[in-house]
Amino acid sequence: MDTHVYIDGFNLYYGLLKGTPYKWLDLERFCDQLLPRNTVTKIHYFTAKVDARPQDPDQPTRQLAYLQALGSLARVEVHLGTFMSSVISQVIVETDPVTGRYQRAGGKPVLKLDAAGRPVKVWTYKSEEKGSDVNLAAHLMQDAYRGRCGCAVIISNDSDLLTPIGMAKHDCGLVIGLVPPRSKGSVQLKALADFKIEPRLHFLAGAQLADPVQAFTGMIHKPANW
Repeated sequence: MDTHVYIDGFNLYYGLLKGTPYKWLDLERFCDQLLPRNTVTKIHYFTAKVDARPQDPDQPTRQLAYLQALGSLARVEVHLGTFMSSVISQVIVETDPVTGRYQRAGGKPVLKLDAAGRPVKVWTYKSEEKGSDVNLAAHLMQDAYRGRCGCAVIISNDSDLLTPIGMAKHDCGLVIGLVPPRSKGSVQLKALADFKIEPRLHFLAGAQLADPVQAFTGMIHKPANW
């Protein structure tokens, strides 16, 4: 079956790749291994360019190397969202002095209160990625309504995608596959999918890019600490 794959890049990274030696992932080989009975003709990869952090100033350099390496893959198309940062006031919670984890009561976090019984707030610096979920939904719907594929495989745990995936399935007749980067993903997404594939580590190990990669911009080397 002619298949398009839609990858939420940050969902994939934090759900499956972080902490492994397999970040130099060849998305074409990875998807072909996941879907040996399908003809994967297009892979949409959704991410956003990260900023340097004091604790990790080389993060943008590593990401850029990977995005340039992906440019060597004919079936992969990269779609970039943005990062937005802001300073916001947030209520803090009580933590366990031994474990450091936040405390819960009645299934809810315990708020830290001041002497007058009011929630204690602190100013925090928050960064969040914007656009990837909307971009994924838009490209999925466009492909569905234009009949570009018979099967759409979503690599994400994001339950915000329920509505567009449901429309692609029920209105356009797409077969929907789900590859949840985390095993404890959205129950609703799993119920909506026609089939589900658990991505195992051997899929990652067997789908690594060459080092270096011959890309349009020249030879791209895998980051040293990957």
